[in-house]
Amino acid sequence: MDKKSILILLCLLCLLCLFNCTQQSKTDNICVEKNDLDTGKNILDYRVTPRDSIDRSGLMFSDQGAWFAYGLQKTNKNLIGFSGPFLMTQQNGVWSSVILSRLSIFEGAHNERLISFENDLIEQDSYISHLEQLFQNEKISVKQELLFSSGHTALQRFTITNISDIQIDMNTSIQGGVYDIGIEFSKEDDHIKLVSKNTNAIGYISLSEKFDHVDILDNNRFYSYDKVFELKPNETKEIIVSQTFIFPEYSWKDEKEMIKDIDFDSVLHTRKQQKNSELKSIIENIKPQFRDIKYQEVLAKSHLTLQNNWRIPAGELKHEGLFPSYHYEWFNGFWSWDSWKHAVGLSYYNPRLAKNQMRAMFHFQKDDGFIVDCVYRDTTIEAHNYRDTKPPLSAWAVARIYDKDKDIEFVKEFYPKLKKYHSWWYKKRDHDQDGLCEYGSTDGSLIAAKWESGMDNAIRFDDSKILKNEEGAYSLDQESVDLNAYLYAEKVYLMSLAEVINNLEDVTYYKQQAEDLKLRIQSQFYDTRDGWFYDTNLEGTAFIKGEGSEGWTPLWANVATQAQAESVKNKMMNPKKFYTKVPFQTMSADHERFDPLQGYWRGPNWLDQAYFGVKGLRNYGFNDEADRATKQIIEGAEGILGKGKSIRENYHPLTGEGLNAQNFSWSAAHLIMLLVDDQPHNL
Repeated sequence: MDKKSILILLCLLCLLCLFNCTQQSKTDNICVEKNDLDTGKNILDYRVTPRDSIDRSGLMFSDQGAWFAYGLQKTNKNLIGFSGPFLMTQQNGVWSSVILSRLSIFEGAHNERLISFENDLIEQDSYISHLEQLFQNEKISVKQELLFSSGHTALQRFTITNISDIQIDMNTSIQGGVYDIGIEFSKEDDHIKLVSKNTNAIGYISLSEKFDHVDILDNNRFYSYDKVFELKPNETKEIIVSQTFIFPEYSWKDEKEMIKDIDFDSVLHTRKQQKNSELKSIIENIKPQFRDIKYQEVLAKSHLTLQNNWRIPAGELKHEGLFPSYHYEWFNGFWSWDSWKHAVGLSYYNPRLAKNQMRAMFHFQKDDGFIVDCVYRDTTIEAHNYRDTKPPLSAWAVARIYDKDKDIEFVKEFYPKLKKYHSWWYKKRDHDQDGLCEYGSTDGSLIAAKWESGMDNAIRFDDSKILKNEEGAYSLDQESVDLNAYLYAEKVYLMSLAEVINNLEDVTYYKQQAEDLKLRIQSQFYDTRDGWFYDTNLEGTAFIKGEGSEGWTPLWANVATQAQAESVKNKMMNPKKFYTKVPFQTMSADHERFDPLQGYWRGPNWLDQAYFGVKGLRNYGFNDEADRATKQIIEGAEGILGKGKSIRENYHPLTGEGLNAQNFSWSAAHLIMLLVDDQPHNL
């Protein structure tokens, strides 16, 4: 092809691209090379009409780290609006109302209702960027949209269009109220102010259209008296309502100015571009064997799950981060090993948020290196838990974040903190000072020591006892294989991070430490008869039997020999043991104490452990098995594939039933890890 022909072809391609973008912008106000937003359309079912303030039967949409969320109405005869908001600003989450700001439209002197939810609802759609509803009859159409302009404010737009051939005189009002949840209404300038006795967050409602009168009724309802609009055929009227819930550490004055000058279409365009870019960054890096659209939808659902659990700093929480699940009332805080897992999942598309998730927990690091188990915004509801920490995966998280954006300053910020936390384990959790650590507690309680493992009631702890190391430091009377495998991986990651900041002395130190620990793990924790890794007693002379998911942690950490990995792999792929409908659950299905419905860590499949198993297989070249297991995990677990249902805390390995909390963050994070390419760190 000559130069002239090539030039003509390029011009034609440019014109075609311009035409496509122009056509799309007419309907969508956004033009992108590939719209990955469509992958996430209606990926979660937000339809819920709350029965009362504590109804948790439905899912809620949130964005920008806001401490409140909304739903799409499910069963409602007359009210037009979005469900909620669901307020995480108080009482570990309560619905404010069925609809806090609802639209009423009547026609003529007899006030005949123009729109009915029951008869005129055409469609309801959710996107990762926003929510939409469309109502239409022979006279008018009403389109409603909701998005978050910031972590403090949601914008709700009503677009009313006369689709008849005659003029319509409409009486229009915005009104709403709250459940009995301690909130009282008042008027402040042009805003309706919501003050609650149960939180220091203040709510504000403002209307773009200046209604003649807005009255407060019974201190917990407001009503804007009817305003008449004369709509000619094909004429459109917009009303925008803002809802703000803002904590005192933020400026309401600044937020109010932002709301006053805001352009809804501009914010919507920004949100669409932002979310499309985030989805694109994970979807385009999906492993080739998982390029099917159904797996792309899993990534979209995982992304949205993390988004719904995202919270900006407030109260005791000084950095943004993710709840494990907004849906379960006692998960309204940040946990340490959850945070490390969330950060890795976030690193694939939002390294900034991933870094802040790490900072959220390290803000509470003690001088001796200890990291608190979990922290909360409001400690009058629940206190921070200093009784234990969680397994050491923080260096893994920092290294994975660095892999994505090569931010050396971030490594410099965290490296000394990671070193301090790593050494804390050997100072406070090595009872016999033999270089192998145990789980334990700070208060001497056995239950907190089990919590420290993250696998609270695993069978390996059934006969454990607590031992005192020193004041404020206690250990279980057993050395755990997963803990020491994590510590081995930490040494490898610390070594790689030391290389990044050119600390060659530490590189040498951690390399030698890792080599020594590798031999200890291979010899002490591996049972050659069973072909499995187990915890042992402190002396390392007896195994604590019961095949559990800790047995493949050495494969994830790259610390097993190839022969050991082969034996472990064979048991993992045995359908009578771990290769169940949802493979790689927390304990072998043929064990007498296997009980997924009652066991929590005695049988259910937790996707973090399943991921460690799959990644462990890949580390040793068992890629065919890893691919088969990944597909079976995703296809066997109820609601991971397809649209509507949420990602769950864990799953029944034999039936696939979703168990415990909905909308669970680390499950979503590990689904991203399962499907998206990454590179291993090897010693």
